[in-house]
Amino acid sequence: MAARHLLGERSTSTLQATALVNELCLRLLGWDPLRWQNRGHFFGVSAQMMRRVLVDIARRRGAERRGGPAAVRVPLDAIDVPARSPGGDILAVDRALQLLAEEDPRKAQVVELRFFGDLTVDQIAEALGVSVRTVQTDWAFARAWLYRTLAADAQ
Repeated sequence: MAARHLLGERSTSTLQATALVNELCLRLLGWDPLRWQNRGHFFGVSAQMMRRVLVDIARRRGAERRGGPAAVRVPLDAIDVPARSPGGDILAVDRALQLLAEEDPRKAQVVELRFFGDLTVDQIAEALGVSVRTVQTDWAFARAWLYRTLAADAQ
């Protein structure tokens, strides 16, 4: 799962799948004792944590590209606009998922479990306690909704 998420990262990235999994485990262990209800609950929480880790990494990279704390201000007319970076995409997905969660939390959960958790439709249905058909319908709607939202943001 971690390796799949890192495929879109820049080739110069020093982050490896094992480091991403390590960060995920550290965050999970840092919580107060949590009673796992079932396998689906574990994967659901893991998917949320994976999303948070990837968003944090993308934000740090964005800060580094802007110079971090030692940044020097340059007038905007003196620079060219760079192409969008892979790290920016994960931030756009995160913002879109937050909007979707406000509109329909279950559909946002389906996306999170499918995209960040790498769960199958059957596993998601079990984790959320709904039918497989409901997950398929939610997934189809959420994909179309996210595509429309991300396309509108890109313009």
